[in-house]
Amino acid sequence: MPLAKLARLAQETPLRVLLINAGEPDALTWAGLFQPLRLAAKILGPERLHVDVRSPDKFAADAQRHWHLVLLVADEAQASLKPANSRILIERCRAAPFWGGVGAGVLWLADAGVLNGVRTALPWALYAEVDTVADRAVFTPNLFEIDDNRLTCCGGAASIDFALNLVEIIYGAGVQARIKETLCIDRVRGKEERQRVALQARFGALQPKLTEAVSLMEANIEEPLSTDDIANLVGISRRQLERLFKQYLGSLPSRYYLELRLQRARQLLLDTHYSIVQVGLMCGFSSGSHFSTAFGALFGNTPREERQRKLAAPPA
Repeated sequence: MPLAKLARLAQETPLRVLLINAGEPDALTWAGLFQPLRLAAKILGPERLHVDVRSPDKFAADAQRHWHLVLLVADEAQASLKPANSRILIERCRAAPFWGGVGAGVLWLADAGVLNGVRTALPWALYAEVDTVADRAVFTPNLFEIDDNRLTCCGGAASIDFALNLVEIIYGAGVQARIKETLCIDRVRGKEERQRVALQARFGALQPKLTEAVSLMEANIEEPLSTDDIANLVGISRRQLERLFKQYLGSLPSRYYLELRLQRARQLLLDTHYSIVQVGLMCGFSSGSHFSTAFGALFGNTPREERQRKLAAPPA
């Protein structure tokens, strides 16, 4: 499992998490990340989880302490205010077993060239700021990404989802449920869910065929189009379409489309009372076994388990 390595952090006692606050303390990106992790530390106790906070200057100067997970955090509005000591800062981040960025922190890491070849969740509003070095990262429109030991999140409200997913991966659904109850959160979005305007913001002018193809997919969830149909409708060959998806989204059109349908199915399972069979049909799956297998391969549990998890969760 791709997340098994991260889950093993639960064996660290205590697990030491460091958040480098390079932005405003009252920004949504910071609060959304810090508050769930702070509550997790309170629930678990200092012998299991310790969450530290440092300013960039203090972190760069403190070379003696060891952390298991380090995240460089700043709201996207602070993107132009890169810390003066960013080179040292990033080198120190990379010394941790797991490291990454949230919000503008993702842009700074990408600009430094340390995310080359890594699936990366960059805030859509910062796509225009990406330089030619950073463009070697594999930017996705997702809310957050966990690629081996590198973690990135687009920030804003997604920081809450990111933090709660980390809690569940490392400490389980029970701890996550207690935090959700405290914060009055009903549903936690997964890493596969997308920033709504990311594709249009990044590719709208430069790659209109790509955004048109994705729009066709989003409009045809219940009765999926074939890759050939989509290519014909946007006026390019199948090979050209596949090249665009591979270059800009790191996926084949068929795979991207499948994940889009499964994300919609997950949303319906969590937010509606449609039966599992109905949800499958509404998302283009005529076979229940195919729906269950594909859903399990992407999310790690079956549609029935997803629905049961919703029913078992405490009310917000």
